[in-house]
Amino acid sequence: MFMRTYSPGPPLDECIDRFWLFSDTPPHPRERILPSGTVQLVINLSDDEIRIFDPSAPATARPRRYSGAAVSGPYSNFFLIDPLVHASIIGVHFRPGRAVPVLGVPASELADAHVDLEALWGRTAAELRERLCTATAPAKRFAVLEEVLLGRLRRARPRHGAIPVALDAFEQADAAVKVRDLARQVGLSQRRFIQLFTAEVGLTPKLYGRVRRFQRARELVRNETEPDWAAVAAACGFFDQSHLIRDFGEFSGLSPMAYQNQRSKHVLLNHVPWVG
Repeated sequence: MFMRTYSPGPPLDECIDRFWLFSDTPPHPRERILPSGTVQLVINLSDDEIRIFDPSAPATARPRRYSGAAVSGPYSNFFLIDPLVHASIIGVHFRPGRAVPVLGVPASELADAHVDLEALWGRTAAELRERLCTATAPAKRFAVLEEVLLGRLRRARPRHGAIPVALDAFEQADAAVKVRDLARQVGLSQRRFIQLFTAEVGLTPKLYGRVRRFQRARELVRNETEPDWAAVAAACGFFDQSHLIRDFGEFSGLSPMAYQNQRSKHVLLNHVPWVG
């Protein structure tokens, strides 16, 4: 497996957590991608195609096909990919609620969906993919991405100051965050706050909070061999262990124990081999 990451400098670092470049031919035909509440830009460097499967559809169902440059919106459930087709791919992992200035569309329009980058950027999408395919060195590819995304960020409008405050509250909380309290904290009506948050982040505040709580639990047990799930539930703000199990099932399609049993097979962050 070949894996490289790169963290861009200011001001892109305010919007982007990392660039990543991955090459591999895994033995499994499917991978489940777990929801994280974030947006990613993915570009296939080998085939001009990205395939997404619905986990609720029969195994023989055809995938949804997108061009080789696509945006993966903030999902509230897991989806499946074909890792054999995606064996050489580069991506941009945006920080929560920070993709709008670069992509140029409300994140709510990308929720639970993949969108061809061409639908958002026109010919620039194909030109970007061509430049990335031509530049074979990882450093050069990251430099191309940084140049293009920085140019788009410089033309972006300022974002509402309430959203960073709310996102920070969700990351620091060890218990459920009440939407009405957040709205009051940032000086907005609850209705207006939900509208702004959903447009910037792509998920409602309540759903985003649940996804991030699931992610905290997943991160907490990443290096544990026999987690105390009751303690994990308490540390991450779940009502009890049953609550944690229900959310784990909803967001990953796995029980906490089944997820943990597969941890040695995990390939990338939020990627889990599909054995269904």
